[in-house]
Amino acid sequence: MLKRILLLLAMLAVTTTASAFSLTDSKGRVHTLDSYKGKWVLVNFWATWCPPCLDEIPALIALYDKYKNTRLEVIGIAMEYQNPKQVLDFADSMFISYPVVLGNSKIAAQFGPLQGLPTTYLFNPAGKLVAYQVGGITQQAVERYIDSKDVTQK
Repeated sequence: MLKRILLLLAMLAVTTTASAFSLTDSKGRVHTLDSYKGKWVLVNFWATWCPPCLDEIPALIALYDKYKNTRLEVIGIAMEYQNPKQVLDFADSMFISYPVVLGNSKIAAQFGPLQGLPTTYLFNPAGKLVAYQVGGITQQAVERYIDSKDVTQK
């Protein structure tokens, strides 16, 4: 399972597309990749009806709460919903502390083809897309990946 977590990208087209994202969260705050230079950025596409998405929400909350002031930003993009209020109520009920964006095809297109849910993109502190995962992730896998790259970049 760990071998599947955060596979390295070899698709230059996705890297080019995703490098300039601009997202407005449910509170009206704009998030751009450039605004997070110097931090890792994890962008997670999810849906309220998706069991693997729901399974990874506690890990994303833990990552955000642990690192938001130091080295990692987490942004969740809710997809395939009918009612925005339902998504926001759901996020509140799950105690999601990281920014939630109400996604659509235009937002997803900033990252390239969305092959399934959940899908996670990871950008390094220089703003380069370095990893991509279709399927669930864990807090430990993300931390191990970031730690291994931070060590090799020092």
